[in-house]
Amino acid sequence: MSDGKSILVIGGGMSGLTAAIEAAEAGNSAVIVEKSPFLGGRVSQLNKYFPKLCPPNCGLEINFKRIKNSADITSYTLAEVENISGDEGNYDVTVKLKPRYVNDKCVGCNACYEACPVEMPNEFNFGLNNTRAAYIPHNQAFPFKYVIDDRFCKGAACKKCAEACKYDAIHLDMKPETVKLKVSAIVMATGWELYDTSKLDILGGGKIKNVITNMQMERLASPNGPTAGKILRPSDGKEVKNIAFVQCAGSRDENHLAYCSYICCMASLKQVTYIRDQYPDSKARVFYIDIRTPGTRYEQFYWKIKEDPNVTLTKGKVAKITEDAATGDVVLVAEDILAGKKITEKYDMVVLAAGMVPSTKASKIPADIKYTDDGFVLPSSLKKGLYAVGTVKSPLDVAKSVQDATGAAVKGIQSARRSK
Repeated sequence: MSDGKSILVIGGGMSGLTAAIEAAEAGNSAVIVEKSPFLGGRVSQLNKYFPKLCPPNCGLEINFKRIKNSADITSYTLAEVENISGDEGNYDVTVKLKPRYVNDKCVGCNACYEACPVEMPNEFNFGLNNTRAAYIPHNQAFPFKYVIDDRFCKGAACKKCAEACKYDAIHLDMKPETVKLKVSAIVMATGWELYDTSKLDILGGGKIKNVITNMQMERLASPNGPTAGKILRPSDGKEVKNIAFVQCAGSRDENHLAYCSYICCMASLKQVTYIRDQYPDSKARVFYIDIRTPGTRYEQFYWKIKEDPNVTLTKGKVAKITEDAATGDVVLVAEDILAGKKITEKYDMVVLAAGMVPSTKASKIPADIKYTDDGFVLPSSLKKGLYAVGTVKSPLDVAKSVQDATGAAVKGIQSARRSK
């Protein structure tokens, strides 16, 4: 596919979707390459955006519809770019497609899921529950087509999913494919990963059940999450009425992430509203180094949270997190700088504001690109026709990532025009 004037977008999260749609609706063709089985990226895993606290599926649904209705956008899922060569206006790209084992005849009937005997950790819910090897992550997934995870599926030795399908949609003999593209410009929107909190020994090292990450909190609060939006602690399903949020879990620490991850303070303040709205008698405490709320609207959001008498903001680092084995409660030791004392308290659950790591830290884009020590792309090092978007350059929130993607789409269109 591609006529040589296309714009390739690597990554199908909100930044990538925006860049592809804007380019296509301005008259260019666009190709999206996404490594996961579904589009939407991290935004699809959120419960709400800040500061308006509206559900992200609203924005995603509109974008999915725009993609579906556009003849100028092609998307490949379970796809990774293997090679990039050439120059602006004349890039040759090789894309490897992993087999989905489900074709376009799939109607999303759920029969394959019901028949599948193999359970696996639900990665979409960050391991908070299990799913099956034949699955679809949520009811607004795009494409709305099941996938079979060959890391867990027993293949032809099982075949129960194929036997259950009435539409001949499952073919367990599908093989990898290679697609060759010729494009004018490439927009890199590969997104971010959550910092591995198992490396944070003093914060539980990932071994305490009721210490979760900020993204796990998003899934717990989401109507399409593992508890249907009810905020219950993982160990025993108890309602969470007393909760602590620990900021900079890995961020601003030379032993982990030396930089500020930008979104964490606002994300935690937003999650305070989740618990306070769901349980009016609940209490929340936020332990922070500095509260960072960039922009007037974000500052106003901060003051609204601060005025809640059931919310306490404590300036000070957390020194230790342990578990009360008898109750499953989390015991937290921290300094209270403004009060000049050390405190020890128990909580039903603790949420770690884990840092944001660019996907390019672990998986480099196969082109002549320079990176910072932290794995972020250096935009100044990119040659013409290559554009980095959103969190591949630095930590950003959704709104700024969308703005950045729109700008990259314009630059991609200019590259396509220059190549004519």
